[in-house]
Amino acid sequence: MRIPLLVLSLCMAPAMAQVRLEQAPDRIEVTIDGQPFTTFFIGPEATKPYFHPLRSASGKVVTRYYPMEHREGERRDHPHQRGLWFSHGDVNGYDYWANEPTQNRPHKGRIVLEKVHHVRSGSKEGALEVSFQWLDPAGKPILREQRIVTFYSDPVLRIMDFDIRLTALEKVKFGDTKEGTFALRLAPSLEEPARGAAETPRRTGKMVNAEGLEGERQVWGKRSPWVDYFGEVEGEKLGVAIFDHPSNPKHPTFWHSRSYGLFAANIFGEHDFLADKTRDGSITLEPGGSLRFRYRVVIHPGDHQSARIAELYQKYAALR
Repeated sequence: MRIPLLVLSLCMAPAMAQVRLEQAPDRIEVTIDGQPFTTFFIGPEATKPYFHPLRSASGKVVTRYYPMEHREGERRDHPHQRGLWFSHGDVNGYDYWANEPTQNRPHKGRIVLEKVHHVRSGSKEGALEVSFQWLDPAGKPILREQRIVTFYSDPVLRIMDFDIRLTALEKVKFGDTKEGTFALRLAPSLEEPARGAAETPRRTGKMVNAEGLEGERQVWGKRSPWVDYFGEVEGEKLGVAIFDHPSNPKHPTFWHSRSYGLFAANIFGEHDFLADKTRDGSITLEPGGSLRFRYRVVIHPGDHQSARIAELYQKYAALR
């Protein structure tokens, strides 16, 4: 019996998708070109949603495993720095940054799943749309977050686009602190060399910003439209870049990027970054007010020059 062409094509479409998203109760799995890329953890056990791990197109893991898994050579510090995440350390005085159950800190908030609105696979790209509630310690929502993340098929790059909108459910103040905001924790081999680090894996990382400044001392606390953090992972030269879209509040962002592998864009921490107690980088939203943040993450072979990060940023910045 011959199967109608339309029926056959519909049956084959999911299998042929180059960017495939599969939803489970507590996570969303993402594969690109038939290879695992990342998992988005959104279950009730997570105090904030996070992606773990992130992989290059060649399959190398570029983010730290701890605290989800224990691997030799990894620092076991800052257990709240899980993969890639978005949160902030002071929202109405509540901490959504260092909010692990194991951390004995006062005033911890939680970011919990409200709804998975849409999960889409495709031949060139796939996307997810989800909403979250930012709960105060008593469990009352003070913010609603709408997040769209788009993933792209590419033979050498792994690209994620984030479109995040925060809407205040009451009057909300994002406090001035360096502890935020759009962040990932890199694999140990991408850390910058430092005293006291484990001998293996060898620390090979270097951070560079759009102005050509290099290393934590020159990049941390500075404003720049992008930063690239690159080194060697399992013998392959790889890097991770974060792009700050020109439409974002206070563009270009400040960078909370550390030699030990923390890599974060943060517009709020002005008095920390500028070492000036008179500066106030806080932002207050009235009920119903909102902030929109757009970022691109690019995982690439080579360094910032061979990967043409400046050129890739210009293409991203031109997107409406």
